Amino acid sequence: MSIELRHLRCFLAIAEEGSVTAAAARLNLTQPSVSRALAALERSLGVRLVDRSTHHLALTAAGRAFREKAAAAVAAFDEALDAGRLLRPPLRLGHSWSALGARTTPLLRSWAREHPNTPIELLRVDDRTAGLTRGLVDAAVLRGEVNAPGLATALLFTEARVAAVTADDPLAERAALTLADVASRPVLLNVVSGLTRLDLWPAAIRPARTLTVRNTDDWLAGIAAGSGVGVSAASTAEIHPNPGVAYRPLVDAPPVPVLLAWRASAPHPAVHELVALARRVTGRG
Repeated sequence: MSIELRHLRCFLAIAEEGSVTAAAARLNLTQPSVSRALAALERSLGVRLVDRSTHHLALTAAGRAFREKAAAAVAAFDEALDAGRLLRPPLRLGHSWSALGARTTPLLRSWAREHPNTPIELLRVDDRTAGLTRGLVDAAVLRGEVNAPGLATALLFTEARVAAVTADDPLAERAALTLADVASRPVLLNVVSGLTRLDLWPAAIRPARTLTVRNTDDWLAGIAAGSGVGVSAASTAEIHPNPGVAYRPLVDAPPVPVLLAWRASAPHPAVHELVALARRVTGRG
């Protein structure tokens, strides 16, 4: 059997989503068709790519090694079919919710001024690498630890964490909050693109109840509605103000590293210029 692009797309979606069901939903395919594509790909390669022994699928060692090659192949194919990129390839910059916060506009304006022949496209993609491992973007602003293989990263800055509470919650009356304060309420966790995990809290004071959402919009809506509270980076308060949400400094939580990431094996021609400019704009250049 010859390997087709659809086989690679199905495998990458499964690797990113962690389940065949979620991968099928993202690709607008049926679950059986995605399962068949994965099985056909594994037969063709002669190796097992996905461990199906648990409810939440995980990549095998062979799957992790193949993932980077598959992502690069899909990205190269997509770029080859985009005739406009042959003339003036844009630089697609992904982010999951807040980009560089207040530094985003200075970056975009400086780039337009210094690189007028290479337009930059800012794209929000709700996944852990802001579309980078899926080939949807050329570089991405990421927060927290980055574990995806094949990515190069540059630290731009760190930012404090904040608690997000319902505006009329008594916690909103305080000037600052602690992790224990937050744990006294149900905590909303963005399990797709968010950076907050339960291990942020010491074991003795972890929240008794959590609710999961899949993007920043639902996270904000849940907090505003009084379903719970949340934790995020300070730039979230800058970029996503909400009349129903009060942001307060979280005094005992570690700061968040903000990184610029790109595919090490197939970088956009202008990605290193972007890194240099981002470092300058954020004070690290």
